[in-house]
Amino acid sequence: MILMSPPCQPFTRIGVQGDVTDPRTNSFLYILDILPRLQKLPKYIILENVKGFEVSSTRDLLIKTIENCGFQYQEFLLSPTSLGIPNSRLRYFLIAKLQSEPLPFQAPGQVLMEFPQIESEHPQKHAVDAENKIEGKKIEPNVCFDSSRQCSGKEAILFKLETAEELDRKHQQDSDLSVQMLKDFLEDDTDMNQYFLPPRPLVRYALLLDIVKPTCRRSMCFTKGYGRYIEGTGSVLQTTEDVQVEDIYKSLTNLSQEEKITKLLMLKLRYFTPKEIANLLGFPPEFGFPENITVKQRYRLLGNSLNVHVVAKLIKVLYG
Repeated sequence: MILMSPPCQPFTRIGVQGDVTDPRTNSFLYILDILPRLQKLPKYIILENVKGFEVSSTRDLLIKTIENCGFQYQEFLLSPTSLGIPNSRLRYFLIAKLQSEPLPFQAPGQVLMEFPQIESEHPQKHAVDAENKIEGKKIEPNVCFDSSRQCSGKEAILFKLETAEELDRKHQQDSDLSVQMLKDFLEDDTDMNQYFLPPRPLVRYALLLDIVKPTCRRSMCFTKGYGRYIEGTGSVLQTTEDVQVEDIYKSLTNLSQEEKITKLLMLKLRYFTPKEIANLLGFPPEFGFPENITVKQRYRLLGNSLNVHVVAKLIKVLYG
């Protein structure tokens, strides 16, 4: 089996999208070059990358290569929320098997949005046409950068740079009983003082924060910049239960800097700990980092990681 997770920078939606011209793609292109020349081909291939890879020239070359080698394959865009995990981490996956017969759930030319269903069901209802240049909003609303963007003039901003549509989406996510609550993934025996947001960045980036409570059933994608940057790097946790976010934000108007800080501190916002993020990513309870690895380094490593449960299920599907 070959498991691949090529550098995502050439394909990420917020980058320059250099694709095959980006030098960071070279190692992957080298693998595609030597794959047909191997004396013994692998029986299985699993590949992961960011959303955006599915419409790249590199993806087209990958598909052409594995088809010529005799693989049957299926593409996916999957998030841990499909498995009841309260974390949005939409990623492209491809699974391939060296055989002549199509996979039981194979949907040619389509990217499946759910894990394969039983044969009696129609996978097309969970699919989109890969040739239609898939739009992020149509796939999963809660992608990595949803709460950091400015709203257009057609959308009325309520508070915290969020529209009524965005708030309604978050309410629907928190009402989805098929997804666990965040509290099931939180630590309760760790000193949290180092994880509380400092006053200065708290007031500076207040309108950009994606705030969740332990009872929420959602969280943003955690990136390698979490803990260093605020905008679009992951959710923060409100640890006071009896304070309403909306009340605090609507009271900030015309307040001085110090008064705003006092108000915002009432929410007791903190970063998720590295262990909590690892829990959301499906790492086993006994997982831990060496003591010499700093918190910043832990966030960077986790931000570049995969969700273990998603990959594990795809491996089971491929072996099935």
